[in-house]
Amino acid sequence: MSGPLSAADIGPELKINRSKGDKCVEPAEVMRQDHMKFLLHQRDETMHNGIRTKKYSLKECINCHANKDEQGEYIPVTKPGEFCQSCHAYTSVKLDCFECHATKPRETAFHPIVTDRMNAFREQHGAPRSKTLLDSIARQGDAQ
Repeated sequence: MSGPLSAADIGPELKINRSKGDKCVEPAEVMRQDHMKFLLHQRDETMHNGIRTKKYSLKECINCHANKDEQGEYIPVTKPGEFCQSCHAYTSVKLDCFECHATKPRETAFHPIVTDRMNAFREQHGAPRSKTLLDSIARQGDAQ
Protein backbone atom coordinates (compact mmCIF):
# COMPACT_ATOMS: atom_id res chain seq x y z
CA MET A 1 0.00 0.00 0.00
CA SER A 2 1.35 3.42 -0.85
CA GLY A 3 0.18 6.98 -0.30
CA PRO A 4 -1.82 8.46 2.55
CA LEU A 5 -5.04 6.84 3.69
CA SER A 6 -8.25 8.81 3.78
CA ALA A 7 -11.01 8.36 6.37
CA ALA A 8 -12.99 6.42 3.75
CA ASP A 9 -10.21 3.78 3.68
CA ILE A 10 -10.25 3.25 7.44
CA GLY A 11 -12.80 1.54 9.63
CA PRO A 12 -15.33 -1.26 9.52
CA GLU A 13 -17.93 -1.65 6.81
CA LEU A 14 -21.17 -0.25 8.18
CA LYS A 15 -24.76 -1.35 7.67
CA ILE A 16 -26.33 1.95 6.66
CA ASN A 17 -30.09 2.32 6.42
CA ARG A 18 -30.47 4.08 3.07
CA SER A 19 -34.28 4.18 3.28
CA LYS A 20 -34.12 7.39 5.32
CA GLY A 21 -32.01 9.39 2.88
CA ASP A 22 -29.01 9.19 0.63
CA LYS A 23 -26.52 11.18 2.72
CA CYS A 24 -25.68 12.20 6.25
CA VAL A 25 -25.73 15.76 7.61
CA GLU A 26 -21.98 15.95 6.96
CA PRO A 27 -19.61 13.96 4.71
CA ALA A 28 -18.55 10.56 6.08
CA GLU A 29 -14.95 11.68 6.70
CA VAL A 30 -16.17 14.61 8.81
CA MET A 31 -18.63 12.48 10.77
CA ARG A 32 -16.01 9.81 11.49
CA GLN A 33 -13.69 12.39 12.98
CA ASP A 34 -16.02 14.98 14.50
CA HIS A 35 -19.43 13.43 15.30
CA MET A 36 -18.75 13.59 19.02
CA LYS A 37 -17.98 17.32 18.80
CA PHE A 38 -21.32 17.84 17.05
CA LEU A 39 -23.18 15.79 19.65
CA LEU A 40 -21.53 17.59 22.57
CA HIS A 41 -22.29 20.99 21.02
CA GLN A 42 -25.91 19.91 20.43
CA ARG A 43 -26.13 18.71 24.04
CA ASP A 44 -24.82 22.02 25.38
CA GLU A 45 -27.15 24.06 23.18
CA THR A 46 -30.14 21.97 24.24
CA MET A 47 -29.41 21.53 27.94
CA HIS A 48 -27.92 24.94 28.73
CA ASN A 49 -29.69 27.20 26.24
CA GLY A 50 -32.93 25.34 25.49
CA ILE A 51 -32.18 25.32 21.75
CA ARG A 52 -33.39 22.13 20.05
CA THR A 53 -32.46 21.43 16.46
CA LYS A 54 -32.49 18.22 14.44
CA LYS A 55 -29.28 18.48 12.42
CA TYR A 56 -26.90 17.02 15.02
CA SER A 57 -29.39 15.50 17.47
CA LEU A 58 -28.68 11.97 18.66
CA LYS A 59 -32.35 11.10 18.18
CA GLU A 60 -32.13 11.97 14.49
CA CYS A 61 -28.91 9.94 14.15
CA ILE A 62 -30.73 6.93 15.58
CA ASN A 63 -33.78 7.53 13.41
CA CYS A 64 -31.57 7.28 10.31
CA HIS A 65 -28.95 4.73 11.29
CA ALA A 66 -31.01 2.05 13.06
CA ASN A 67 -31.62 -1.01 10.88
CA LYS A 68 -34.53 -3.45 10.99
CA ASP A 69 -34.40 -7.21 11.35
CA GLU A 70 -36.31 -9.76 9.22
CA GLN A 71 -39.46 -9.21 11.30
CA GLY A 72 -39.35 -5.47 10.66
CA GLU A 73 -38.32 -4.60 14.23
CA TYR A 74 -35.59 -2.06 14.86
CA ILE A 75 -32.22 -3.43 15.95
CA PRO A 76 -30.49 -1.37 18.68
CA VAL A 77 -27.51 0.55 17.23
CA THR A 78 -25.43 -0.84 20.11
CA LYS A 79 -25.78 -4.49 19.06
CA PRO A 80 -22.62 -6.10 17.64
CA GLY A 81 -22.29 -5.33 13.94
CA GLU A 82 -24.74 -2.42 14.03
CA PHE A 83 -23.97 1.17 13.12
CA CYS A 84 -22.69 2.77 16.33
CA GLN A 85 -21.26 -0.36 17.92
CA SER A 86 -19.22 -1.28 14.81
CA CYS A 87 -17.08 1.86 14.82
CA HIS A 88 -16.84 2.16 18.58
CA ALA A 89 -15.68 -1.45 18.90
CA TYR A 90 -13.22 -0.96 16.02
CA THR A 91 -11.69 2.11 17.69
CA SER A 92 -11.98 0.76 21.27
CA VAL A 93 -14.04 3.76 22.36
CA LYS A 94 -16.68 3.36 25.07
CA LEU A 95 -20.19 3.91 23.76
CA ASP A 96 -21.96 5.54 26.72
CA CYS A 97 -24.56 7.76 25.04
CA PHE A 98 -27.09 4.99 25.39
CA GLU A 99 -26.94 4.71 29.13
CA CYS A 100 -29.66 7.38 28.93
CA HIS A 101 -30.66 7.65 25.27
CA ALA A 102 -32.70 5.22 23.19
CA THR A 103 -30.79 2.78 20.99
CA LYS A 104 -33.52 2.57 18.37
CA PRO A 105 -36.30 4.85 17.12
CA ARG A 106 -39.31 5.12 19.41
CA GLU A 107 -41.91 7.59 20.57
CA THR A 108 -39.73 9.18 23.22
CA ALA A 109 -36.01 9.89 23.34
CA PHE A 110 -35.96 9.35 27.09
CA HIS A 111 -34.62 6.22 28.71
CA PRO A 112 -37.47 4.10 30.15
CA ILE A 113 -36.31 4.80 33.73
CA VAL A 114 -36.58 8.54 33.14
CA THR A 115 -40.02 8.10 31.61
CA ASP A 116 -41.19 6.04 34.61
CA ARG A 117 -39.96 8.76 36.98
CA MET A 118 -41.65 11.42 34.88
CA ASN A 119 -44.92 9.48 34.91
CA ALA A 120 -44.70 9.04 38.69
CA PHE A 121 -44.17 12.80 39.05
CA ARG A 122 -47.09 13.50 36.74
CA GLU A 123 -49.40 11.28 38.75
CA GLN A 124 -48.24 12.64 42.11
CA HIS A 125 -48.56 16.30 41.11
CA GLY A 126 -51.37 16.15 38.57
CA ALA A 127 -49.11 17.36 35.75
CA PRO A 128 -50.47 17.06 32.20
CA ARG A 129 -49.61 13.98 30.13
CA SER A 130 -47.87 15.75 27.27
CA LYS A 131 -44.50 16.89 26.07
CA THR A 132 -44.92 19.94 28.28
CA LEU A 133 -44.33 17.66 31.24
CA LEU A 134 -40.75 18.84 31.61
CA ASP A 135 -41.96 22.44 31.73
CA SER A 136 -44.44 21.44 34.44
CA ILE A 137 -41.65 19.80 36.43
CA ALA A 138 -39.51 22.90 36.06
CA ARG A 139 -42.35 25.15 37.23
CA GLN A 140 -42.91 22.91 40.26
CA GLY A 141 -39.21 23.15 41.11
CA ASP A 142 -39.25 26.96 40.75
CA ALA A 143 -42.25 27.22 43.09
CA GLN A 144 -40.49 25.36 45.89
